[in-house]
Amino acid sequence: MRKRLIASAASALILFLTVPASASGFHPGADGLGDPYYATLGNGGYRVSHYDIRLKYQPATDELEGTTTVLATTTENLSRFNLDFALNVTEVQVNGRPATFATSGDQELEITPARPLPKGTDVTVVVRYRDVPSTVEKYGGYTAWRRTPDGAVVAGEPVAAGWWFPSNDHPSNKATFDVSVLVPDGTQVISNGVLSGTNSQAGWTRYNWRENKPQATYLATLAIGKFDITRDTTAGGLPIYNAYSKDLGDNAGAARASVERTGEVVDWLSGYFGPYPFSSVGGFVPNVPTSGALETQTRVFYGPERFAWGANTSIVVHELAHQWYGDSVSLSRWSDIWLNEGFAQYAQFLWSEHENEGTAQELADYIYARYPADDPFWTVKPGDPGDENQFSAAVYQRGAVALQALRNTVGDQTFFRILKGWPTERRYGNATVQDFQAYAEKISGRKLGDLLNTWLFTPAKPAVGPVPNGAAAAARGDGRTPVEPKSWKKIQESDSLHTDWK
Repeated sequence: MRKRLIASAASALILFLTVPASASGFHPGADGLGDPYYATLGNGGYRVSHYDIRLKYQPATDELEGTTTVLATTTENLSRFNLDFALNVTEVQVNGRPATFATSGDQELEITPARPLPKGTDVTVVVRYRDVPSTVEKYGGYTAWRRTPDGAVVAGEPVAAGWWFPSNDHPSNKATFDVSVLVPDGTQVISNGVLSGTNSQAGWTRYNWRENKPQATYLATLAIGKFDITRDTTAGGLPIYNAYSKDLGDNAGAARASVERTGEVVDWLSGYFGPYPFSSVGGFVPNVPTSGALETQTRVFYGPERFAWGANTSIVVHELAHQWYGDSVSLSRWSDIWLNEGFAQYAQFLWSEHENEGTAQELADYIYARYPADDPFWTVKPGDPGDENQFSAAVYQRGAVALQALRNTVGDQTFFRILKGWPTERRYGNATVQDFQAYAEKISGRKLGDLLNTWLFTPAKPAVGPVPNGAAAAARGDGRTPVEPKSWKKIQESDSLHTDWK
């Protein structure tokens, strides 16, 4: 899928560059934001502030009808602009007037408004559509919409939005969301944020969800089916909303034993990362054949097969850590994936310490020693792994070891100031690896370029492991692999979370 994205990006960019600007100074917006891994994701010329998504879904036939209203502001003088969308569109209006539209590529919806849009204009775009999403395949056979025995679920990284709402589909353009879905009575709807209400009408029930904090499009999720719902609050009063398919079979107990610890884990993580950044928290486990998981904002998706080997609270820690590192502070480019995965796995290291199943240092030592210098593991650069290695084990494991090396360099007190201060200073925004380096240098008062370059950007095994407190490198250079920490197997399971569901 990634290679198709890059190939289509190159041809689309050439086409865009050959279109001359009109005499009046208005021009088509770019059909991509030029992301180094996925150049055609997102669009140029505007920024979205809010999505209002109204859907009607029939599980028996997988038919989806939708009307999405996109609120945006232009950043250029636009004669035309694009939204990212994969389904069949029936009508488009821009600022209350019918607009012409066409489709191209895998998910480019090209919209020409009745009147050009000057820079700084507030724009209301209404898109009506109807399709059978599970039959829509893009990027060489990929679909983010998965049918279940009683409904459907959509979640995916880096793309998923295109199978249920039109968007500016790149994490650098975050927005607030209202999601309203009409389903047959007896069927339930799960989405992000807070369930603001339900109402019934002639055999159908409408569910209304609201996420009032900025959210990246790939973090928006939707699950439709029959669920057992549990509601609670954390010790601090944060609402918890968890949902489990009624047909999880042998995985039901382990899934609940893991996900029902969400409140405990959020309170614990808050001690390291600062106050939880959103208005609700929870997870859902639909009946879909996958062991993947995804940090969908406020409502984490967990594949039921993830719990086939028993309860795994470490996975819950990983995905909830993303609510700070990845969801609240989102990557600016997909090449900055270390800011998501390295920190989420390091949270698992800290949980291991908390559970007395191995310290962060022991885990870092184990990872450093278990891969010989000629292992391909060390050729992946966590700070810029390439689209083909974006979810490589090295991004998780070597990425987390890089944080232990940083901890050893600056000391515990400064390290934990950085760990808590970063998601506070950057809350609801976006950032790059270089932004994090600058912040860590500001807090520590030290130059960290050589350290981070060694661990994040050098395609080779560092000559010295993450040795604490200036201890001699020889202490960990005798060629013997340290004893495997008790927590390792559970932590390692997280390295396939996103490769299995994207």
